[in-house]
This record gives sequence, structure tokens and C-alpha cells, in this order.
Amino acid sequence: MGTVTIGVSIAVPEPHGSLLQERRAGFGDAAAHGIPTHVTLLPPTEVDEAALPAIEAHLAGVADAGRPFPMRLSGTGTFRPLSPVVFVQIVEGVDGCAWLQSRVRDPSGPVARELQFPYHPHVTVAHGIDEAAMDRAFEELSGYEAQWSCTGFALYEQGADGTWRKLREFAFGGPRVPPQATPHTAHGPRPGDGVPTLGAHPACDTRPIR
Repeated sequence: MGTVTIGVSIAVPEPHGSLLQERRAGFGDAAAHGIPTHVTLLPPTEVDEAALPAIEAHLAGVADAGRPFPMRLSGTGTFRPLSPVVFVQIVEGVDGCAWLQSRVRDPSGPVARELQFPYHPHVTVAHGIDEAAMDRAFEELSGYEAQWSCTGFALYEQGADGTWRKLREFAFGGPRVPPQATPHTAHGPRPGDGVPTLGAHPACDTRPIR
């Protein structure tokens, strides 16, 4: 067996996922159709193929300890000029995403790894395209809103063609949606939330799954 490149993410459900994927393609992002709309929990990581069963068992344990939580998207943000990315902001569900990603990367687990930059969950809608198209993505999706209950996450593998394909879904172990703190505003995280400002470079933008 050789190595494979995997990622772990929360899928943005339908109809929102397809809509944002089509909008991303419409802005001229050639990678759009190979990347399901998502919120990254583990950025692209190369692992031994033989380690996949242990990784799946680890992720099943993380999911079993998790509980559904509300997710809400509102408005746009950007990591420019540090990174050529425009994204839809997560204004509710940040804490849940942060909890999950830290446990996915637990130092005692099979995919332990450090992040190059502080974790900042978001939904990319444009990456690496010309500035005018980035500006258009930022403006045209500035009023975008979506919400759902996050009930789990999935493991993906990147194929030789660059396309990300789902290997397995992991549902949370409990049915209850816990009470949430006051939602973040559409203008970004609240002070003291421990997430970086919009100028910070996201962990999931260090490799092609964006």
C-alpha cells in the first residue's frame, strides 16, 4: 500500500452546498467542481493507506462523543492580501467546529498534526482567481444566509484527478442540539472567542481542499 491524501470536513447540506459550489464555479474557480462545499476540520493530510481503518475508528470515537449543534452562515469575509480567499462566514457554530477539529487532530490519535495557522472555520467560495472575480464573489454573496443543524462530519480522499470524494460519514452520538451562546455577528467573531481576525491565514488554506 502507498499513501493517500485525506481531509475531514462538515458538508454544507443541500440546497446550500450545490448553490455555493455553482457560484464558486461561476466566479471562475476551476477547482470548484472537485471540492464539495464544506467546513474543514482536518486540512489535506497525507497518510499511509494502511492507516485508514485506525483513522476511521478514531473519527467514529470523535463523532460518538459529539452532539448536533446549530450552524449559520451569514455574509462574506476574505483572507486577502495574505491569502487569495473569499469565504462565507460562519456566525453560529464556530465553537462546535473548533471542538471537533481539535479532537480530530488529538495528539494521541492517528492524524495528530499541528496547524500552521490558527483554526478559523469558514466556507470558501473563491480561491486563487483574479482580483476582479474575488471582489465580485465578496460583493455578490455579501447577503448570503443559510442555517442547519450539524449532525456529523465525513472523511474524504483526494483522487489522482484532484477531486475530493467521500469515504465515510460519521454521525454524532446524541440527538440533542445544545443551547448556544449569543450568535456571532455577520461582521466576524466576538472578542475573546479565540479565533483570528479576517486577516489571519486559515489552516485549511495551506493545501488544495478549499
